[in-house]
Amino acid sequence: MNVQRPAPTATPPIRPDLRHVAEMVTPGARVLDIGCGDGALLKLLADEKGVDGRGIEIKQEGVNACVANGLSVIQGDADLDLAYYPDRSFDFAVLSLTLQATRDPRQVLLDLVRIGRRAIVSFPNFGHWRVRWSLLVGGRMPTTATLPDAWWSTQNIHLCTIDDFVDLADRLGITVERKLALDSHGQPIKLSAFANCMGETGVFLLRKG
Repeated sequence: MNVQRPAPTATPPIRPDLRHVAEMVTPGARVLDIGCGDGALLKLLADEKGVDGRGIEIKQEGVNACVANGLSVIQGDADLDLAYYPDRSFDFAVLSLTLQATRDPRQVLLDLVRIGRRAIVSFPNFGHWRVRWSLLVGGRMPTTATLPDAWWSTQNIHLCTIDDFVDLADRLGITVERKLALDSHGQPIKLSAFANCMGETGVFLLRKG
């Protein structure tokens, strides 16, 4: 008797910022993805660049999804667990759309550039024109594609703008090697002077010193 097997489910689309993060990673690198969620970036990097990837995820359902896909991920908290990783134990330490949810983003950034020879960080830009317009006209905390939750339920406790992030990196002695501001379609803004206003998401390649 022939057994009818279910058709494979379609692979969900990769978030635009993750595609740009992946472009910054060199093939075969050792990568630590902090706040890796369901492991979409780790899988992309393993499939396309042959990286040796590891992940940290605070939510159990995310860890379960990663393990089910054969990814090496542990449950952990960026604010608490990065201190245990040795200096330069990875080529790249990645934090995508997670910095704004950490309790101490300053220390998290310092740990990223200590653990990785390079760090890659992406975050929603609170200086985007839609955010500014919503505050100006509505007088309330905005919700956008990258900031979808209401103020009373969001995990985002340290929102910043692209200019704020550049200023913090400078204060911490962190070098910005590459900076991208992505529009609502995930495409880089070509005019850097308008990045803080027109960019919905910032993506940065960083190194210590």
